[in-house]
Amino acid sequence: MLLFAGLGNPGAKYRNNRHNVGFMAADAIARRHSFSPWSKKFQAEIAEGRIGGEKVLLLKPQTFMNLSGQSVGEALRFYKLEPSAVTVFYDEIELPAGKVRVKTGGSAAGHNGVRSLDQHLGKDYRRVRIGVDHPGAKEMVHSHVLGDFSTSDREWLDVLLDAIADNADMVAKGDDNGFMNKVTLTLRDKLQPTGDDDRPPPKERALKEPNAKGQSHIRQARPQQPSIKVPETGPMAAMLKKLLGKD
Repeated sequence: MLLFAGLGNPGAKYRNNRHNVGFMAADAIARRHSFSPWSKKFQAEIAEGRIGGEKVLLLKPQTFMNLSGQSVGEALRFYKLEPSAVTVFYDEIELPAGKVRVKTGGSAAGHNGVRSLDQHLGKDYRRVRIGVDHPGAKEMVHSHVLGDFSTSDREWLDVLLDAIADNADMVAKGDDNGFMNKVTLTLRDKLQPTGDDDRPPPKERALKEPNAKGQSHIRQARPQQPSIKVPETGPMAAMLKKLLGKD
């Protein structure tokens, strides 16, 4: 059994905060893989399901970010799991917006939720760090992470969350490099302009294929969205350059 935990703060006030991108990832995984309805246990909202043949417990601590470790630790002890069975999804200001990096162990790097997890689990658990960018000054970090994603952010964020959910089987199998590569390629393919290609952008093509392989009935039922138009210059173009490592 594996435990996937998304970090965030409970309540409508925080729902769209950058700090809650871990909750958003957990919700996307639950939808994509048809998990059970959310219920309450371990001071958290939990859902159960299977990913890539593995039984997975999804968990969203309701203790507020700074005490996340209490909830995850309680679930870990109940199921008698080792920290290596835990994967945590959370926001990372030291990564460009939309970039995802996976590692096991390491420092909390100022993240209070991770610091709490370290206190209750030790450090030998996997971390899926989801980039939300740095505001540029230390004194701005608090308001940045507790601020909502902007409307323009949703263009890449929705694609990113779908990519995380679609490739969660790689996380379950421990294929960290494969997972990171898939997420990065998905963002590149679905957000970059198509140039002279007169075909619809990849995202639009996928939406027009009702029986697209690998899509759940929930995703197939989503209304079609207009294709994403990414400018050659401006904030979105700059984000893609950082994400893909281009000069």
